[in-house]
Amino acid sequence: MKKYVSLLLLLFAPLCTHAQLKIVTTIPDLKSIAEYIGGDRVNVFSIATGYQNPHFVDPKPSYILKLSKADIFITVGLDLETGWVPALLNSARNQRIQKGGDGYVDASTNIPLLQIPTSVNRGEGDIHIYGNPHYWLDPLNGKIIAQTIAATLSRLDPGHQVQFRANLKIFTEKIDAKIKEWEGKLTRFKNTKVIAYHNEWPYFEHRFGLTIVDFLEPKPGIPPTASQLTKIISIMKSEQISIIINSPYFMSESADLVARNTGGKVVTLATSVGATETIKSYFDLFDYNVDQILTAIQ
Repeated sequence: MKKYVSLLLLLFAPLCTHAQLKIVTTIPDLKSIAEYIGGDRVNVFSIATGYQNPHFVDPKPSYILKLSKADIFITVGLDLETGWVPALLNSARNQRIQKGGDGYVDASTNIPLLQIPTSVNRGEGDIHIYGNPHYWLDPLNGKIIAQTIAATLSRLDPGHQVQFRANLKIFTEKIDAKIKEWEGKLTRFKNTKVIAYHNEWPYFEHRFGLTIVDFLEPKPGIPPTASQLTKIISIMKSEQISIIINSPYFMSESADLVARNTGGKVVTLATSVGATETIKSYFDLFDYNVDQILTAIQ
């Protein structure tokens, strides 16, 4: 009998050894980084797509099923997904990935946050009380996200810790090399003034030396008004600003109207991996955005 049990254990051991960690992320940027660090040891699914507004995602039964079977859940945090993540996690009934569980990962851990409000007044629009949550749009923060994910993978799958650390090293070195390339392309245009539709670009602005003067939204999350657009047209003319940054999920009518009245150009930047068919990885995201900005300025 003991020999029979030992034989069964021997037969099934390779299956256990080679089982992938099932990961669910809220946005595809976290998926891209997790795949890079985890390699063939992970199977990753992103709930949001690259062309969706991550603030607003419709919960679906298929997402609940994915979460119920997940070993790891990775969230942007900072209340970005507060409108849809809690309901999905509660419905999944998976203790591993609940907040505080072994498989729950807040990717904002150790991120140097920008725009942390000193006071909260909901009359000022959609204010993020913990700081601006669009931190993945600075590639240096991508390195911190990768470190957090690598630590979790190493803890849950210690037998492949060496592989995770090696992948993290390659990822980090590639980010460092690419940042020199990206910054080099824009260095001549440092402090270029631009207008943005929504306040989701402070990390990108900080990393690549742009100056966002104002927004088409009068307050975060509040659609552009006639008075705000009139104000922006005046600012662009007086300060000779020619670029308006839009995002894939915002209607372009307001930005186009301002551009027509100022001779400016609307540039739709990608907020996430998958925003266009060509943006397949976290590195592609910055290749695309830097080139878009560069083309518009030139």
